[in-house]
Amino acid sequence: MKKKILITTAIDYVNDVIHIGHAYQKILADCVARFERIRRGKENVFFVTGTDEHGQKVYNVAKEKKIDVKQLVDDIAKKDQEQQDSLQISYDRFFRTTDDDHIKFAGEFFKKVYDAGYIYKGTYKGLYCEGCEAYKTEKDLVDGKCPLHPTLKIQVVDEENYFFKFSEFRGFLKELFDKNPDFVLPKSRFSEMYVFIDKIEDIPITRRKEKLPWGIECPVDSNHVIWVWFDALVNYLTFGLQKNIWDKDTEIVHFLGKDNLRMHALLWPSMLKAAKYELPDHIYVNAFLSIGGKKISKSLGNVITPKQLVEKYGVDPVRYYFLRYGPLIEDADFSDEHFKIVYNADLANGLGNTVARLAKLAETSGLSFVDTKNSNDKMSKEVTQSFDEFRVDLAIQNVWGRLANLDKHINENTPWNIKDERKLKEVLEYEIKELRSIAFLCKPFIPSTSEKIIEIFRTEKISAPVGIFPRI
Repeated sequence: MKKKILITTAIDYVNDVIHIGHAYQKILADCVARFERIRRGKENVFFVTGTDEHGQKVYNVAKEKKIDVKQLVDDIAKKDQEQQDSLQISYDRFFRTTDDDHIKFAGEFFKKVYDAGYIYKGTYKGLYCEGCEAYKTEKDLVDGKCPLHPTLKIQVVDEENYFFKFSEFRGFLKELFDKNPDFVLPKSRFSEMYVFIDKIEDIPITRRKEKLPWGIECPVDSNHVIWVWFDALVNYLTFGLQKNIWDKDTEIVHFLGKDNLRMHALLWPSMLKAAKYELPDHIYVNAFLSIGGKKISKSLGNVITPKQLVEKYGVDPVRYYFLRYGPLIEDADFSDEHFKIVYNADLANGLGNTVARLAKLAETSGLSFVDTKNSNDKMSKEVTQSFDEFRVDLAIQNVWGRLANLDKHINENTPWNIKDERKLKEVLEYEIKELRSIAFLCKPFIPSTSEKIIEIFRTEKISAPVGIFPRI
């Protein structure tokens, strides 16, 4: 295991405020970051998220709203950050691609790749999806539409561009994948990308200013701006170099959705290779979230923001639900009905009920218990193994398995019936210690609740709390 770790999420377009589908990835990355701070130490963990603020999509929304594009991106970036903050996402930097340091470095990165001989000038005649901000071929389309953005019209483009010699990296990518079978996870996504390597062609990485004035100016031709993807991906490197952690001593992990996979798994390592920088260690790809069986869409009126859910149910229940039942491997569907079932079963009747029972038993016993303020809790081997594979859902299952065993112990030993004080203290001390260990294991998932439980059972004289998770 490397000493340090850099964790990133995909950065979100600021054409609109993020919804819970976007936020799932942030909760996932945050959970891993919190776990790694326990394992590696806070000083060795770096976590960045943020907003992607250039490109055709953002520029067109500003034109439609008849507002200055900078005003638009400032407004949406602020709202996106508020959405993430509502989920207690513990980032080290909320990154914006309009930040001065990124604009400067993105230009320097482009120039470095250009000077290395991997960029040339040409003319692109083909298709472009504004929703993906990506160039398409006929094979990428379904009935003439982008499968990810079927309501958008595919643009036919004929313009002068600067091209990246993407095709020259096919051999490099094959070798990268062959030598690193866990480079892309889950395995199904790895296989999908491996097959695509042979289809790679050179791609345009600039847009003409007269067609798209909103972007980072191309350092070798002031008539062009850098294509949004060639700009946005560099944000990870901007942050990493700023912190002096983009090196062999740092494990670099990207979390992203499956719609961003091709750019991260194939284009990004090729860009890094061209500019002679270290490559990421892992790219973890989550699936999509739907609501009530339907794709999340403004036109359908089913968009839910993180803040809306947090205000309704509380931050830790929202985190718990998505970390355990979200689209980690396969597409998942959210509904209020399912959320309430999970909340009542796992949190109200599960963890919350166990805390209340045990605290009440400790209080009514009149006994004093060992002060655990200086205890040295550690993550269990089983939970750590799950995190090593980024399977936070399995980590939670393991913790809740321990919770079930604790409930079984309470029911079988019936401490409320024990008359012998020494025996009662022995039973309760074991159960309190186990519950505190469970609370500690919950730190990456439900951090606020974890601290509350630890505080309840940390003192010698324990008092029963008000319900931690009241039924809904």
